[in-house]
Amino acid sequence: MPARTEARPGKIYLDMPVTYLKGVGPARAEALRRLGVVTARDLLFHIPHRYEDASTINPISSLEPGMDGTIIGRVISKGIIPTRRGLRIFQAVLKDDTGMIEASWPGQPFLDRTIEKGDMMLLTGPVRFYHGRQLQPREYIHLGKDDEGVKGGKVLAVYPATEGLSFKVIRGIIDAHLDTLLPLLKEYLPDDALRLAGVPPLGEAMRMVHRPQSIAEGAEGRSRLAFEELLFVHILHRRANALVREKRHGIAFENKRELTTALKQALPFTLTNAQTTALREIVADMASDRKMHRLLQGDVGSGKTIVALFAALLAMENGYQAAIMAPTELLAEQHARTLTGLLEPLGIEPILVTGSLKSAARKGAAKKLASNAPLLAIGTHALIQEGAVFGRLGFVTIDEQHRFGVEHRARMSAKGDSPDVLLMSATPIPRSLALTFYGDLDVSTLDERPAGRQPVTTVMRPEKARERVLEFVARETEKGRQAYVVYPVIEESEKTDLKAATTMYELLSAGPFAGRVVALIHGRVPADEREKIMRAFRDGKIDILVSTTVIEVGIDVANATVMLIEHPERFGLSQLHQLRGRVGRGAEASYCILLGDVGDEAAERLRIFVDTDDGFEIARADLRLRGMGNLFGQEQSGEATFRIADPVADEALNMKARAAAEILLEGDPDLAMRDNAGIRKELSSRYARALELFRVG
Repeated sequence: MPARTEARPGKIYLDMPVTYLKGVGPARAEALRRLGVVTARDLLFHIPHRYEDASTINPISSLEPGMDGTIIGRVISKGIIPTRRGLRIFQAVLKDDTGMIEASWPGQPFLDRTIEKGDMMLLTGPVRFYHGRQLQPREYIHLGKDDEGVKGGKVLAVYPATEGLSFKVIRGIIDAHLDTLLPLLKEYLPDDALRLAGVPPLGEAMRMVHRPQSIAEGAEGRSRLAFEELLFVHILHRRANALVREKRHGIAFENKRELTTALKQALPFTLTNAQTTALREIVADMASDRKMHRLLQGDVGSGKTIVALFAALLAMENGYQAAIMAPTELLAEQHARTLTGLLEPLGIEPILVTGSLKSAARKGAAKKLASNAPLLAIGTHALIQEGAVFGRLGFVTIDEQHRFGVEHRARMSAKGDSPDVLLMSATPIPRSLALTFYGDLDVSTLDERPAGRQPVTTVMRPEKARERVLEFVARETEKGRQAYVVYPVIEESEKTDLKAATTMYELLSAGPFAGRVVALIHGRVPADEREKIMRAFRDGKIDILVSTTVIEVGIDVANATVMLIEHPERFGLSQLHQLRGRVGRGAEASYCILLGDVGDEAAERLRIFVDTDDGFEIARADLRLRGMGNLFGQEQSGEATFRIADPVADEALNMKARAAAEILLEGDPDLAMRDNAGIRKELSSRYARALELFRVG
């Protein structure tokens, strides 16, 4: 919203710059701006990220070693205690009506500058016995010189803060203006949507999050704000999808069942139920006169490429050209080799288009692409270069779609006259999340493993088992098998004690794997050299590949039976699952070994990975434990989507938001009705850029 440059004395507006609010001023306004708070309305929407429940305060006299305690007390003495090892400990003695206790902050001597004698403090943490009772605060809140009424049971909101502006100051500013600002809020969600979600109206929700009577009430208020974020994203995706379909009519392919039936009869295996369902969805899209824009997601080895091949043949039997674009030459070559074998009975030979083609081969491929003859092109970024001109492109598959930017996908699509587009991803996420993050796409999911795919035995081994593990790897290679050994970093550093790929390559080559052919690959190896090494490994010329995660995606070696991962705690669960997917692709028993000593918390997380090979369950756990990270970040979607909602934790609320969006748009597809003016205004204010970006997908 545009901010007013002036404000009447004594009059407050929601769009008033926070500079004019009492207790703010220019310096604090600049600090608030860094938090995204520019107007009074922004201040209201600056939501606490946690609460401290001061209604469950323990009397100091009741604290016993071994328990967790929350106390409020006055600092009666303080100081910094040095230790023989050079560690400086800040200690303070706190007193309430029942007694005294010492609080200790090891390694935090700077607190001596911020905590003063006479200050009231709220502390939470474990109680231990060290020369008497001692509380070691896990959390603390500085209450100033008085207790702010917390002894009566106040729940304290803790806000996101920034340098020069503490959460306590922010809490004071918000609390001072809350009674004035709340009546200015106008509800913009329909009553039906609020009832469906079971959340309070906006004004009441804001009161709940800023002045909750209990932590549960704060959570209830937050659920309303999370619901509206999820609702807006679903509306946004659906409106973007509708605009794309309205303005970009596609090709109405006829399901002739010529090439597709021939392929089905020639396949040496039977399609899974999930593949059949996905194909049915894709064929229905391609048979309509609307441009297909679909995401095909599936676990490692779920058979996405075969599904894409059937769709490509549907386009070809209608006289159109089809293209499959992969992020690396190795993966493109792998697709070409696999599909050539499958298409041989049909008399079709795919055309490979990569940057390393010799001049004559490049010219020959370009000539074929420029013709109007049906064909299947498989390639890399070379497919979107100016020299690649398609005569009649009707279908495009983009493999590992997250490796391509929005612009790359748009340029590939522009090679034809509104070709149907199928994006493929081997990073599976639960369907409810896929519908949220890829809501402008239709989503097909492969959640079955094809028959005959070998399960991979996955185990964790401690550091003391290193010698036995390396002997096992050596024995596998002696049988003619191949192995990967993966490390989290390229080189050793003084800042960590992590084993590194370069150092371990030297040690392994000269030690346990002496006599075997060992190669090293990582992100600093030039791209052409990486491709050369990976081809040699694929062709069986290398026994053991020491690597970082550059081999995570894009290499299929049926003879590789061991994936050894050191420092597994440094990897996400989904990343570990992708690495595990590099083995178990042949007929021999395969193994994934996690090697190293890890803490209890990491061991619990890794146990999830060891106990299941379901990529969807692993992705769900990874998202819950590690957050969304960059998986759905700005590079892919163009705009940060969620500030309050967490689609993993709020999954049930997310499905209600999706249902509410369907009902709302079914009755008013353009949000043109007066009752929906508030939603329309909120969407245009919050997501000004997103709609244009989602048109590309």
